[in-house]
Amino acid sequence: MKKDNKKVEEDLEIVDEEVSQEKIKEITIMDLPGIGPATADKLAEAGFTDLMSIGASSVGLIVEATGMTETAVKKVINAARDSLEMTFMGAEKYDEKRKNIFHITTGVKAFDDMMDGGFESSSITECFGEFGSSKTQIAHQLAVNVQLLKNKGGAEGMCIYVDTEGSFRPSRIRQMAKGHKLDEEEILKGIKVARAFSSDHQILLAEQIDKMIKEGMNVKLVIIDSLTSHFRSEFIGRGTLADRQQKLNKHMKTLSKLAFVHNVVVYVTNQVSADPAQFFGDPTKAIGGHIVGHNSTFRIYLRKSKKSSRLAKLIDAPNLPDAEAPFFVTEGGLKDL
Repeated sequence: MKKDNKKVEEDLEIVDEEVSQEKIKEITIMDLPGIGPATADKLAEAGFTDLMSIGASSVGLIVEATGMTETAVKKVINAARDSLEMTFMGAEKYDEKRKNIFHITTGVKAFDDMMDGGFESSSITECFGEFGSSKTQIAHQLAVNVQLLKNKGGAEGMCIYVDTEGSFRPSRIRQMAKGHKLDEEEILKGIKVARAFSSDHQILLAEQIDKMIKEGMNVKLVIIDSLTSHFRSEFIGRGTLADRQQKLNKHMKTLSKLAFVHNVVVYVTNQVSADPAQFFGDPTKAIGGHIVGHNSTFRIYLRKSKKSSRLAKLIDAPNLPDAEAPFFVTEGGLKDL
């Protein structure tokens, strides 16, 4: 009798598992209420290719992409969220999920210590500072280091580099690869570069990265160098400030979702300006205001220091105290002081 009961329980478990797997396989975008082939194509064109992208989206974006009513879109989003169980979870489960987080080394011990191991995945790290403060040097170094073995501080993955100012230099990558005694050609192959010529082009390139990852590209690092250059030059005057910030906010949300959904490191460099209202202390402030500040997980202020060194100052982090890390920029890459 006990054996029969045990067999029944095992059979029920198998059936439950099969039903669960069948349910997972059945749920696609086409299964969402009000989504037919034509609407699915419109969603795909706008970058909504899976349930997660729909569930994490706002009503306005999907209305704009499909032409559906707000009421219909709300039903679509709620259905996507229900199927993905996008709701609260216990902190212990969230902690378990965060065990997949990884860090990319900068090659500077003091810098890595300040960042609790390096640049963190599933997050946006922003470095801002004046020209010559090494924002782009750090970008090049990370593009090399992401390809290192995991036990060497890397992620054994590729880098996507969106260059908005024409500052990417393959020759600099070669120097840094040589400094690590790595195969220069292989390191270059592990970096995909695109030059963005406008803010719209920049936004489009960022949206394409999601598709590249879904198609199997082993991307572990996304670099935008620099984030605000085009926005700053295209939106001039106070009259355009609201439009600029709205567009920049949408771009940052895309990068944030990219970091979280695919567990990649997103590194953005940012320009600065002098605050005329600052009478005492350093008047330097980052471009983009609260939009960039609130969307960046970690914010680092870079500046030149004594004896041709640079100083990285962590000014905002969810789990780390304010700290500073000095470093040198050498031919072989970033080095400890």
